[in-house]
Amino acid sequence: MTTSDSPLTPERILAAAEDVLRRYGPGKATVVDVAQALGVSHGSVYRHFATKAALRDAVLRDWLQRAVATPLAVAAASRAAPPKRLRNWLTTLRDAKRSKVLDDPELFATYGALAADAREVIDDHVEALLQQLQHILADGIASGDFRNGDTRMLALALFDATSRFHHPAMAYLWKGKGEDAAFKAVLDALLRGLRK
Repeated sequence: MTTSDSPLTPERILAAAEDVLRRYGPGKATVVDVAQALGVSHGSVYRHFATKAALRDAVLRDWLQRAVATPLAVAAASRAAPPKRLRNWLTTLRDAKRSKVLDDPELFATYGALAADAREVIDDHVEALLQQLQHILADGIASGDFRNGDTRMLALALFDATSRFHHPAMAYLWKGKGEDAAFKAVLDALLRGLRK
């Protein structure tokens, strides 16, 4: 076991845990494996994350933030007109999930397995995404681009209506012919429905 001169931080532990999960998969990766990768005792890891479940939740939360929520926050905060911003946001959501599945299916499967045991993390993630959607919708209502309505219900409807293109359970369809055209057709229909 080699020790590092760098201080042990939650960020270092999360990076090592992600690497260990990638190598061994969620069924075989242990806190001891993470500690060995860092050159520290497993007790040192537990000082930052009280349980294996807490570490796994933190890895999943970190990945969702980096891979999905941060790019979506940029799309939500853009200065584009609300219809364009909404289209960009939904496209960014789809592309973020799709690229993870198609570019690194093993890692995506690992995160899918973590998500199955982390309902609270997933609920928090979805809630943050819905709030971004609500913000875009509220701006569109205020600008007159979208008809008036309950932004919470509209956000849920948009999220659900596009889930075919971003929910991991539907990933098996994402390589199919006509995916781009189907996604565009759904977005066009949704945006038409929101107009005043």
